[in-house]
Amino acid sequence: MEHTTCLICHSDNIHGLQDYQDAYLTKCHDCSFVFVKKIPEKQELIDFYDNNYDRTDYFSSITIKRYNELLDRFEKFRKTNNILDVGAGNGFFLEIAKARGWNVYGTELTDKSVEFCEKKDIHMKKGCLNEVGFDNGQFDVITSFEVIEHINNPVNVVKEMHRILRTGGEIYITTPNFNSVLRYRLKSAYDVIEYPNHLAYFTKKTLRKLFSEAGFSVKQLKTTGISLTRIKTSKGKSNQEYVSVTSDDEILRHRIENNSFLGFGKKVINWGLNIFSVGDSLKGSFEK
Repeated sequence: MEHTTCLICHSDNIHGLQDYQDAYLTKCHDCSFVFVKKIPEKQELIDFYDNNYDRTDYFSSITIKRYNELLDRFEKFRKTNNILDVGAGNGFFLEIAKARGWNVYGTELTDKSVEFCEKKDIHMKKGCLNEVGFDNGQFDVITSFEVIEHINNPVNVVKEMHRILRTGGEIYITTPNFNSVLRYRLKSAYDVIEYPNHLAYFTKKTLRKLFSEAGFSVKQLKTTGISLTRIKTSKGKSNQEYVSVTSDDEILRHRIENNSFLGFGKKVINWGLNIFSVGDSLKGSFEK
């Protein structure tokens, strides 16, 4: 089966994206959204995530620091004291939130992931967000790290986020940026582009449209970072794990974290990547 209209604006003015046919990429010529035209079977996705999708056991000290900085931002939203991570993975973020006193909830697609997180005393539900039935206004904050690109019904999921987030609550999303300088450079060799792993490819423009039309106000949209690891793996020059203690990205992160001059350089580079909207990572904050 295939999509016949845009996943965001529902226009039928969609056309295959030249040079990206192997990944089934299609672009909407009305709203510019890029997505996978082929509709994977649910079992195909479950099998992929059970057998081919490696969840890292490595939890970087720098990531812990970034998570705490993010949770510092969320303190002003505490009211119900409930926080949800959509696509919780190994539950690393929710572990940190739980240690800070939040009531932590997560969703995942497979039994294996749900059971893993439940062992950490995280309240888990299995399935897509719009299928699992949280209560209206249940959450102060909803996060989703590198997940929205994996779904082919983004409008339904974002509408569900709006329903279960309380008025005044915040959504925080990260996802690969389709307008990344690396995607422009590497084109279809860019290994972020992979079926059935990634089904939706966002830019600032299309992520803004998705959340605005679901009733959210856009608080921040930015693009940051260039991955040395992705450059090498996309070119076939390395098979290093993207998230690991020995990856080029992680080694560079530690160098930057411990060197004020490099830290300043990172800020300057990220400023430029954001101005031109070409950073690898797209990060958005939205309020109900």
